[in-house]
Amino acid sequence: MSFLPRLQRQVWLLAFGRLLSQIGTGFTLFYAPIFFVNQVGLSATAVGLGIGSASISGIIGRVLGGSFADSKFWGRRRTLLLSAAISAIADVFLASAYNFPTFVVGNLFMGLGIGIYWPATEAVVADLTTPDQRNEAYSITRLCDSLGLGIGVVLGGILISTTGLYRLLFVVDGISFVVFFGMIYVAIAETNRSFNQHSQLSGWKTALSDRRLVIYAIANTMFTTYIVQIDSTLPLYFSNFVRVDGSDRGFEPATISILFTGYLTLAVLIQLPIARALNRWRRSQVLMVSALFWSLGFLLIWITGTSPQNTLTWAAIALSVLSFAIVTYTPSAASLVVELAPESLRGVYLGINSQCWALGYLIGPPLGGWALDQPRPVANRYWLFLILSVAIALSILWTLDKMMVRSRENSSTNE
Repeated sequence: MSFLPRLQRQVWLLAFGRLLSQIGTGFTLFYAPIFFVNQVGLSATAVGLGIGSASISGIIGRVLGGSFADSKFWGRRRTLLLSAAISAIADVFLASAYNFPTFVVGNLFMGLGIGIYWPATEAVVADLTTPDQRNEAYSITRLCDSLGLGIGVVLGGILISTTGLYRLLFVVDGISFVVFFGMIYVAIAETNRSFNQHSQLSGWKTALSDRRLVIYAIANTMFTTYIVQIDSTLPLYFSNFVRVDGSDRGFEPATISILFTGYLTLAVLIQLPIARALNRWRRSQVLMVSALFWSLGFLLIWITGTSPQNTLTWAAIALSVLSFAIVTYTPSAASLVVELAPESLRGVYLGINSQCWALGYLIGPPLGGWALDQPRPVANRYWLFLILSVAIALSILWTLDKMMVRSRENSSTNE
Protein backbone atom coordinates (compact mmCIF):
# COMPACT_ATOMS: atom_id res chain seq x y z
CA MET A 1 0.00 0.00 0.00
CA SER A 2 2.66 2.45 -1.17
CA PHE A 3 0.10 5.22 -1.66
CA LEU A 4 -0.19 5.56 2.14
CA PRO A 5 2.22 7.82 4.04
CA ARG A 6 4.99 6.19 6.07
CA LEU A 7 4.06 6.88 9.67
CA GLN A 8 5.04 5.32 12.98
CA ARG A 9 3.07 2.31 14.18
CA GLN A 10 1.44 4.15 17.09
CA VAL A 11 -0.07 6.72 14.71
CA TRP A 12 -1.77 3.94 12.76
CA LEU A 13 -2.96 2.23 15.96
CA LEU A 14 -4.39 5.48 17.28
CA ALA A 15 -6.12 6.08 13.94
CA PHE A 16 -7.63 2.57 14.00
CA GLY A 17 -8.85 3.07 17.57
CA ARG A 18 -10.48 6.31 16.51
CA LEU A 19 -12.16 4.49 13.64
CA LEU A 20 -13.74 2.05 16.10
CA SER A 21 -14.92 4.76 18.47
CA GLN A 22 -16.29 6.85 15.60
CA ILE A 23 -18.38 3.90 14.42
CA GLY A 24 -20.20 4.16 17.74
CA THR A 25 -20.47 7.93 17.40
CA GLY A 26 -21.94 7.50 13.91
CA PHE A 27 -24.69 5.42 15.47
CA THR A 28 -25.88 8.43 17.47
CA LEU A 29 -24.63 11.65 15.89
CA PHE A 30 -27.18 12.11 13.11
CA TYR A 31 -30.11 10.29 14.76
CA ALA A 32 -30.06 11.73 18.29
CA PRO A 33 -31.76 15.05 17.36
CA ILE A 34 -34.48 13.21 15.41
CA PHE A 35 -35.03 10.73 18.26
CA PHE A 36 -35.23 13.26 21.09
CA VAL A 37 -37.49 15.64 19.12
CA ASN A 38 -39.83 13.19 17.38
CA GLN A 39 -40.02 10.34 19.93
CA VAL A 40 -39.01 11.63 23.36
CA GLY A 41 -40.96 14.83 22.73
CA LEU A 42 -38.37 17.52 23.43
CA SER A 43 -38.50 20.71 21.37
CA ALA A 44 -35.82 21.41 18.78
CA THR A 45 -34.62 24.31 20.92
CA ALA A 46 -34.38 22.06 24.01
CA VAL A 47 -32.42 19.44 22.07
CA GLY A 48 -30.14 22.15 20.73
CA LEU A 49 -29.57 23.45 24.27
CA GLY A 50 -28.95 19.91 25.54
CA ILE A 51 -26.39 19.16 22.85
CA GLY A 52 -24.87 22.58 23.35
CA SER A 53 -24.52 21.94 27.10
CA ALA A 54 -21.74 19.50 26.24
CA SER A 55 -19.66 22.54 25.39
CA ILE A 56 -19.85 23.78 28.98
CA SER A 57 -18.13 20.69 30.31
CA GLY A 58 -16.14 20.49 27.08
CA ILE A 59 -14.48 23.81 27.88
CA ILE A 60 -13.38 22.44 31.25
CA GLY A 61 -12.33 19.17 29.64
CA ARG A 62 -10.16 20.90 27.08
CA VAL A 63 -8.39 22.95 29.75
CA LEU A 64 -7.74 19.77 31.71
CA GLY A 65 -6.85 17.77 28.60
CA GLY A 66 -4.31 20.33 27.37
CA SER A 67 -2.69 20.67 30.80
CA PHE A 68 -2.75 16.92 31.51
CA ALA A 69 -1.21 16.09 28.12
CA ASP A 70 1.78 18.37 28.86
CA SER A 71 2.19 17.22 32.48
CA LYS A 72 4.69 14.60 33.60
CA PHE A 73 2.20 12.68 35.78
CA TRP A 74 -0.68 12.35 33.29
CA GLY A 75 0.99 12.64 29.90
CA ARG A 76 -0.78 11.82 26.64
CA ARG A 77 -1.60 8.16 27.37
CA ARG A 78 -3.33 8.51 30.75
CA THR A 79 -5.26 11.48 29.45
CA LEU A 80 -6.61 9.40 26.56
CA LEU A 81 -7.61 6.59 28.93
CA LEU A 82 -9.49 9.05 31.15
CA SER A 83 -11.38 10.51 28.21
CA ALA A 84 -12.53 7.09 26.94
CA ALA A 85 -13.83 6.09 30.39
CA ILE A 86 -15.82 9.31 30.86
CA SER A 87 -17.32 9.06 27.36
CA ALA A 88 -18.54 5.51 28.05
CA ILE A 89 -20.27 6.74 31.23
CA ALA A 90 -21.97 9.48 29.20
CA ASP A 91 -23.66 6.90 26.98
CA VAL A 92 -25.16 5.22 30.05
CA PHE A 93 -27.08 8.43 30.78
CA LEU A 94 -28.05 9.06 27.15
CA ALA A 95 -29.32 5.50 26.70
CA SER A 96 -31.59 5.93 29.72
CA ALA A 97 -32.72 9.53 29.06
CA TYR A 98 -36.51 10.06 29.09
CA ASN A 99 -36.47 13.73 30.05
CA PHE A 100 -34.47 16.90 29.53
CA PRO A 101 -32.37 16.80 32.77
CA THR A 102 -31.03 13.28 32.09
CA PHE A 103 -30.39 14.23 28.48
CA VAL A 104 -28.35 17.22 29.67
CA VAL A 105 -26.34 15.14 32.18
CA GLY A 106 -25.41 12.68 29.45
CA ASN A 107 -24.28 15.49 27.19
CA LEU A 108 -22.28 17.10 30.00
CA PHE A 109 -20.35 13.86 30.54
CA MET A 110 -19.86 13.41 26.81
CA GLY A 111 -18.55 16.95 26.45
CA LEU A 112 -16.10 16.41 29.31
CA GLY A 113 -14.79 13.16 27.81
CA ILE A 114 -14.41 14.60 24.32
CA GLY A 115 -12.84 17.76 25.71
CA ILE A 116 -10.15 15.81 27.53
CA TYR A 117 -9.54 13.64 24.48
CA TRP A 118 -8.77 16.06 21.66
CA PRO A 119 -5.65 17.93 22.92
CA ALA A 120 -4.01 14.64 23.89
CA THR A 121 -4.71 12.75 20.67
CA GLU A 122 -3.58 15.60 18.43
CA ALA A 123 -0.44 16.04 20.56
CA VAL A 124 0.36 12.33 20.09
CA VAL A 125 0.20 12.74 16.32
CA ALA A 126 2.42 15.83 16.50
CA ASP A 127 4.94 14.00 18.73
CA LEU A 128 5.30 11.10 16.30
CA THR A 129 5.57 13.03 13.01
CA THR A 130 7.87 15.45 11.26
CA PRO A 131 6.54 18.77 9.90
CA ASP A 132 6.46 17.32 6.39
CA GLN A 133 4.48 14.27 7.55
CA ARG A 134 2.09 16.12 9.81
CA ASN A 135 -0.57 17.22 7.35
CA GLU A 136 -0.92 13.71 5.93
CA ALA A 137 -0.86 12.18 9.43
CA TYR A 138 -3.74 14.40 10.54
CA SER A 139 -5.48 13.53 7.29
CA ILE A 140 -5.18 9.81 8.07
CA THR A 141 -6.66 10.23 11.54
CA ARG A 142 -9.47 12.39 10.15
CA LEU A 143 -10.00 9.87 7.38
CA CYS A 144 -10.54 7.21 10.05
CA ASP A 145 -12.96 9.56 11.81
CA SER A 146 -14.97 9.97 8.61
CA LEU A 147 -14.80 6.27 7.71
CA GLY A 148 -15.94 5.29 11.21
CA LEU A 149 -18.79 7.79 11.11
CA GLY A 150 -19.84 6.52 7.69
CA ILE A 151 -19.92 2.91 8.85
CA GLY A 152 -21.79 3.96 11.99
CA VAL A 153 -24.38 5.94 10.03
CA VAL A 154 -25.01 2.99 7.71
CA LEU A 155 -25.32 0.48 10.56
CA GLY A 156 -27.39 2.91 12.61
CA GLY A 157 -29.74 3.52 9.70
CA ILE A 158 -30.17 -0.23 9.21
CA LEU A 159 -30.88 -0.72 12.91
CA ILE A 160 -33.42 2.11 13.03
CA SER A 161 -35.21 1.08 9.84
CA THR A 162 -35.50 -2.57 10.93
CA THR A 163 -36.12 -2.28 14.69
CA GLY A 164 -36.84 1.35 15.56
CA LEU A 165 -34.69 0.91 18.72
CA TYR A 166 -33.04 4.30 18.94
CA ARG A 167 -31.76 3.71 22.49
CA LEU A 168 -29.69 0.75 21.36
CA LEU A 169 -27.60 3.23 19.37
CA PHE A 170 -26.26 4.75 22.59
CA VAL A 171 -25.45 1.30 23.98
CA VAL A 172 -23.32 0.52 20.92
CA ASP A 173 -21.62 3.91 21.22
CA GLY A 174 -20.71 3.16 24.85
CA ILE A 175 -19.27 -0.23 23.92
CA SER A 176 -17.10 1.42 21.25
CA PHE A 177 -15.54 3.68 23.87
CA VAL A 178 -14.79 0.67 26.08
CA VAL A 179 -13.03 -1.02 23.16
CA PHE A 180 -11.09 2.18 22.46
CA PHE A 181 -10.01 2.29 26.12
CA GLY A 182 -8.64 -1.23 25.77
CA MET A 183 -6.71 -0.37 22.60
CA ILE A 184 -5.07 2.65 24.21
CA TYR A 185 -4.16 0.65 27.31
CA VAL A 186 -2.56 -2.16 25.32
CA ALA A 187 -1.06 -0.46 22.27
CA ILE A 188 -0.32 3.25 22.93
CA ALA A 189 2.83 4.22 24.85
CA GLU A 190 3.59 7.66 26.28
CA THR A 191 4.95 9.93 23.52
CA ASN A 192 5.69 13.20 25.32
CA ARG A 193 9.44 13.79 25.61
CA SER A 194 9.36 17.51 26.39
CA PHE A 195 7.29 18.01 29.51
CA ASN A 196 6.19 21.51 30.44
CA GLN A 197 8.36 22.62 33.35
CA HIS A 198 6.28 25.71 34.05
CA SER A 199 3.04 25.94 35.99
CA GLN A 200 -0.12 25.04 34.14
CA LEU A 201 -1.37 28.63 34.48
CA SER A 202 1.78 30.14 32.94
CA GLY A 203 1.49 27.77 29.98
CA TRP A 204 -2.02 28.98 29.24
CA LYS A 205 -0.92 32.61 29.69
CA THR A 206 1.86 32.09 27.16
CA ALA A 207 -0.54 30.58 24.64
CA LEU A 208 -3.20 33.26 25.09
CA SER A 209 -0.61 36.01 24.63
CA ASP A 210 0.19 34.67 21.15
CA ARG A 211 -1.80 37.04 18.92
CA ARG A 212 -1.61 34.69 15.94
CA LEU A 213 -3.20 31.90 17.97
CA VAL A 214 -5.97 34.17 19.30
CA ILE A 215 -6.84 35.45 15.81
CA TYR A 216 -6.82 31.90 14.46
CA ALA A 217 -9.10 30.81 17.33
CA ILE A 218 -11.75 33.34 16.32
CA ALA A 219 -11.88 32.02 12.76
CA ASN A 220 -11.66 28.42 13.95
CA THR A 221 -14.66 28.88 16.24
CA MET A 222 -16.66 29.98 13.20
CA PHE A 223 -15.55 26.87 11.28
CA THR A 224 -16.55 24.55 14.12
CA THR A 225 -19.92 26.29 14.34
CA TYR A 226 -20.40 25.44 10.67
CA ILE A 227 -19.48 21.80 11.27
CA VAL A 228 -22.11 21.59 14.02
CA GLN A 229 -24.74 22.64 11.52
CA ILE A 230 -24.03 19.46 9.54
CA ASP A 231 -24.08 17.27 12.65
CA SER A 232 -27.08 18.61 14.57
CA THR A 233 -29.11 21.05 12.44
CA LEU A 234 -29.01 19.66 8.92
CA PRO A 235 -30.52 16.18 9.62
CA LEU A 236 -33.54 17.75 11.31
CA TYR A 237 -33.81 20.39 8.56
CA PHE A 238 -33.86 17.64 5.94
CA SER A 239 -36.47 15.74 7.95
CA ASN A 240 -38.87 18.58 8.77
CA PHE A 241 -38.37 21.42 6.27
CA VAL A 242 -37.36 20.08 2.86
CA ARG A 243 -40.25 19.73 0.43
CA VAL A 244 -40.02 16.42 -1.39
CA ASP A 245 -41.68 16.63 -4.81
CA GLY A 246 -43.39 19.90 -3.88
CA SER A 247 -45.12 18.46 -0.80
CA ASP A 248 -44.57 19.34 2.88
CA ARG A 249 -43.04 15.91 3.46
CA GLY A 250 -39.31 15.88 4.24
CA PHE A 251 -36.76 13.14 3.65
CA GLU A 252 -37.30 9.79 5.34
CA PRO A 253 -34.69 8.59 7.91
CA ALA A 254 -33.39 6.01 5.41
CA THR A 255 -32.88 8.74 2.80
CA ILE A 256 -31.06 10.94 5.30
CA SER A 257 -28.86 7.97 6.18
CA ILE A 258 -27.96 7.45 2.51
CA LEU A 259 -27.19 11.15 2.02
CA PHE A 260 -24.89 11.38 5.01
CA THR A 261 -23.26 8.06 4.19
CA GLY A 262 -22.44 9.43 0.74
CA TYR A 263 -21.12 12.65 2.29
CA LEU A 264 -18.84 10.74 4.67
CA THR A 265 -17.74 8.27 1.98
CA LEU A 266 -16.69 11.12 -0.30
CA ALA A 267 -14.79 12.71 2.59
CA VAL A 268 -12.91 9.44 3.09
CA LEU A 269 -12.04 9.14 -0.60
CA ILE A 270 -10.75 12.68 -1.05
CA GLN A 271 -9.13 13.25 2.37
CA LEU A 272 -5.61 12.06 1.57
CA PRO A 273 -5.44 13.29 -2.07
CA ILE A 274 -6.62 16.74 -1.01
CA ALA A 275 -4.07 16.87 1.84
CA ARG A 276 -1.25 15.97 -0.54
CA ALA A 277 -2.39 18.39 -3.23
CA LEU A 278 -2.58 21.31 -0.77
CA ASN A 279 0.50 20.43 1.30
CA ARG A 280 2.60 22.98 -0.61
CA TRP A 281 0.21 25.79 0.38
CA ARG A 282 0.37 27.74 3.62
CA ARG A 283 -2.09 26.36 6.18
CA SER A 284 -3.90 29.69 6.44
CA GLN A 285 -4.39 29.70 2.66
CA VAL A 286 -5.92 26.23 2.76
CA LEU A 287 -8.35 27.41 5.44
CA MET A 288 -9.44 30.23 3.13
CA VAL A 289 -10.16 27.64 0.42
CA SER A 290 -12.24 25.74 2.98
CA ALA A 291 -14.22 28.89 3.77
CA LEU A 292 -15.17 29.23 0.10
CA PHE A 293 -16.44 25.65 0.07
CA TRP A 294 -18.53 26.36 3.18
CA SER A 295 -20.22 29.35 1.59
CA LEU A 296 -21.05 27.38 -1.57
CA GLY A 297 -22.33 24.44 0.48
CA PHE A 298 -24.66 26.65 2.53
CA LEU A 299 -25.99 28.23 -0.66
CA LEU A 300 -26.82 24.78 -2.00
CA ILE A 301 -28.57 23.83 1.26
CA TRP A 302 -30.74 26.96 0.89
CA ILE A 303 -31.58 25.89 -2.67
CA THR A 304 -32.45 22.39 -1.39
CA GLY A 305 -34.90 23.82 1.15
CA THR A 306 -36.57 26.25 -1.24
CA SER A 307 -36.63 24.27 -4.47
CA PRO A 308 -39.97 22.58 -5.29
CA GLN A 309 -38.26 19.87 -7.35
CA ASN A 310 -35.08 17.77 -7.46
CA THR A 311 -34.55 18.24 -3.72
CA LEU A 312 -32.65 14.97 -3.37
CA THR A 313 -30.25 15.96 -6.14
CA TRP A 314 -29.64 19.39 -4.61
CA ALA A 315 -29.10 17.82 -1.17
CA ALA A 316 -26.55 15.36 -2.58
CA ILE A 317 -24.64 18.14 -4.36
CA ALA A 318 -24.69 20.31 -1.24
CA LEU A 319 -23.29 17.57 0.98
CA SER A 320 -20.63 16.80 -1.63
CA VAL A 321 -19.42 20.40 -1.51
CA LEU A 322 -19.52 20.36 2.30
CA SER A 323 -17.33 17.25 2.32
CA PHE A 324 -14.67 19.29 0.48
CA ALA A 325 -15.09 22.03 3.10
CA ILE A 326 -14.44 19.51 5.88
CA VAL A 327 -11.40 17.78 4.37
CA THR A 328 -9.66 21.04 3.52
CA TYR A 329 -10.27 22.34 7.03
CA THR A 330 -9.45 19.60 9.55
CA PRO A 331 -5.81 18.58 8.91
CA SER A 332 -4.65 22.11 8.08
CA ALA A 333 -6.18 23.56 11.25
CA ALA A 334 -4.32 21.18 13.56
CA SER A 335 -1.07 21.48 11.57
CA LEU A 336 -1.24 25.27 11.79
CA VAL A 337 -1.55 25.17 15.58
CA VAL A 338 1.38 22.74 15.93
CA GLU A 339 3.40 25.13 13.75
CA LEU A 340 2.65 27.96 16.18
CA ALA A 341 3.24 25.99 19.39
CA PRO A 342 6.48 25.58 21.36
CA GLU A 343 7.15 21.84 21.71
CA SER A 344 6.69 21.88 25.50
CA LEU A 345 3.27 23.56 25.14
CA ARG A 346 1.75 21.49 22.36
CA GLY A 347 -0.97 20.16 24.62
CA VAL A 348 -1.97 23.64 25.78
CA TYR A 349 -1.93 25.13 22.27
CA LEU A 350 -3.94 22.19 20.93
CA GLY A 351 -6.21 22.58 23.96
CA ILE A 352 -7.02 26.11 22.80
CA ASN A 353 -7.56 24.76 19.29
CA SER A 354 -9.95 22.21 20.77
CA GLN A 355 -11.70 24.92 22.80
CA CYS A 356 -12.87 26.32 19.48
CA TRP A 357 -14.83 23.09 19.01
CA ALA A 358 -16.37 23.51 22.45
CA LEU A 359 -17.43 27.06 21.61
CA GLY A 360 -18.73 25.92 18.23
CA TYR A 361 -20.87 23.26 19.90
CA LEU A 362 -22.01 25.82 22.48
CA ILE A 363 -23.11 28.30 19.82
CA GLY A 364 -24.14 26.04 16.93
CA PRO A 365 -26.84 23.69 18.28
CA PRO A 366 -28.92 26.34 20.11
CA LEU A 367 -28.61 28.69 17.15
CA GLY A 368 -29.64 26.01 14.69
CA GLY A 369 -32.36 24.72 17.01
CA TRP A 370 -33.80 28.23 17.35
CA ALA A 371 -33.83 28.64 13.55
CA LEU A 372 -35.68 25.33 13.11
CA ASP A 373 -38.29 26.33 15.69
CA GLN A 374 -39.19 29.34 13.51
CA PRO A 375 -41.54 29.44 10.50
CA ARG A 376 -40.23 27.90 7.29
CA PRO A 377 -39.08 31.22 5.68
CA VAL A 378 -36.85 31.99 8.70
CA ALA A 379 -35.43 28.46 8.77
CA ASN A 380 -34.62 28.70 5.06
CA ARG A 381 -32.93 32.11 5.36
CA TYR A 382 -30.75 30.78 8.18
CA TRP A 383 -28.39 29.28 5.57
CA LEU A 384 -28.05 32.67 3.88
CA PHE A 385 -27.07 34.18 7.23
CA LEU A 386 -24.29 31.58 7.51
CA ILE A 387 -23.00 32.57 4.07
CA LEU A 388 -22.64 36.17 5.23
CA SER A 389 -20.67 35.01 8.27
CA VAL A 390 -18.16 33.21 6.01
CA ALA A 391 -17.12 36.59 4.58
CA ILE A 392 -16.06 37.62 8.08
CA ALA A 393 -14.11 34.38 8.51
CA LEU A 394 -12.28 35.02 5.23
CA SER A 395 -11.18 38.49 6.32
CA ILE A 396 -9.89 37.09 9.63
CA LEU A 397 -7.92 34.37 7.84
CA TRP A 398 -6.44 36.90 5.42
CA THR A 399 -5.16 38.92 8.41
CA LEU A 400 -3.74 35.77 10.01
CA ASP A 401 -1.96 34.78 6.79
CA LYS A 402 -0.24 38.18 6.61
CA MET A 403 0.85 37.91 10.26
CA MET A 404 2.32 34.43 9.75
CA VAL A 405 4.22 35.51 6.62
CA ARG A 406 5.73 38.45 8.53
CA SER A 407 6.63 36.16 11.43
CA ARG A 408 8.49 33.77 9.10
CA GLU A 409 10.32 36.65 7.44
CA ASN A 410 11.40 38.04 10.81
CA SER A 411 12.59 34.60 11.93
CA SER A 412 14.65 34.22 8.74
CA THR A 413 16.17 37.67 9.21
CA ASN A 414 17.15 36.93 12.83
CA GLU A 415 18.81 33.69 11.79
